[in-house]
Amino acid sequence: MKLWGGRFSKNTDSIAEDFHSSIGFDQRLYAEDIVGSIAHASMLGSSGIISEEEARRLIEALRELAHEIEQGQVEFDTAAEDIHMNIELLLTQKVGDLGKKLHTARSRNDQVATDLRLHLRREMLRIEDQLKDLVSALADVAEQHVDTVMPGYTHLQPGQPITFAHHLLAYAQMFMRDFGRLRDARRRANLCPLGSGALAGVTFPIDRMNTALQLSFDAPTANSIDGVSDRDFALEFLFSAAIIMMHLSRFCEEIVLWSSHEFSFIRLDDAYSTGSSIMPQKKNPDMAELIRGKTGRVYGNLLALLTVMKGLPLAYNKDMQEDKEAVFDAIDTVRHCLQVFTPMLLTMDVKRARMRQAAGAGFINATDMADYLVRKGLPFRMAHEITGKLVLYAENAGKALEELNLEELRAESSLFDEDVYEAISLKRCAATRASYGGTAPEAVATALAETRLWLVEIQVG
Repeated sequence: MKLWGGRFSKNTDSIAEDFHSSIGFDQRLYAEDIVGSIAHASMLGSSGIISEEEARRLIEALRELAHEIEQGQVEFDTAAEDIHMNIELLLTQKVGDLGKKLHTARSRNDQVATDLRLHLRREMLRIEDQLKDLVSALADVAEQHVDTVMPGYTHLQPGQPITFAHHLLAYAQMFMRDFGRLRDARRRANLCPLGSGALAGVTFPIDRMNTALQLSFDAPTANSIDGVSDRDFALEFLFSAAIIMMHLSRFCEEIVLWSSHEFSFIRLDDAYSTGSSIMPQKKNPDMAELIRGKTGRVYGNLLALLTVMKGLPLAYNKDMQEDKEAVFDAIDTVRHCLQVFTPMLLTMDVKRARMRQAAGAGFINATDMADYLVRKGLPFRMAHEITGKLVLYAENAGKALEELNLEELRAESSLFDEDVYEAISLKRCAATRASYGGTAPEAVATALAETRLWLVEIQVG
């Protein structure tokens, strides 16, 4: 008989039972369910709701059960619906009717909310560690390329010369923000719903702070209705996960472009590439493409849970069972993508000469030519127009700006002199952008130092 079967006169239809059951995916929460149950049993004993001896026996049996599950000695029963009822049934098989006392002053509603918070708290910590490793890897690669000049793009058109280190550290900033978002979300998730009951609290003299502290929560949730019906913490995680994947996808798009024959800025290591079944010459950036593709499923998980929650009246509704698969899939996807991406980045071969060659095309020193004229006293808008005319002239002549002679330059402005060639050299173009956050080597060195400091601070913070 079902643990809730007293009110019913017939069994659940087998199709409905299979549809209703969540043990196929929520068994993943077994460790959290047992840890939460141990804390609950301990609180029941210390509060005098059950005897200390009964609490001790329950805790001992729960620890045994955890070990048996970890050793693969337990098979869950789909008829028991979910992980919570499976644990309770398995516990009752161990200790008899005493196992039925464990659910005193507790509902599956506050139980599942607690389990999911515990699980997310642990998984967010793991993803934070992976983001930290990725930022460290970005800093390591950037340190090797402080002087590697490449084109900087807007609209995927050459814009201005930058250093590869500067480009990489832009992504470091993104992943540092991702880390901060996850840490903030984890802090808000760190409240304990146990003791909320089904929705209105419980009639027993429980100690909610006791339970919360045992489980390393900051405090109990402040409202029993909100405690069982809130999934903001799951949505915040999914939102954070979606942005992480967006950042990874943008980076992967560039890796796909950079590894193409047309760009040839990098060569991916064989360990992170695949070939073609018919074209022998192919070396495909499949890992980057897969990460880019998997971004959509994490977006989908966020949208799915937002849609589930948008019309639910308070408090708990069965629709909320749909939270777990979305959360679990997002966790797995983000962790697997980060697990592949970081070593792919560390092992790629950067083609410095090719980057430098590409930076020499596309008139990306045009802004510096305009700035040169401004320093000679010309208003910027006039300097912009003159330089634009020279770009058009050079393009039609099949020349770079630095290949125009003084006579050609002075046809547009008498302010040009021999020093213009030094002013528009690619090395100088990058080196003079020394404002804070800029691409000049000294500015990049500052950014690298700040990134290293951040990595130290999050360790001690």
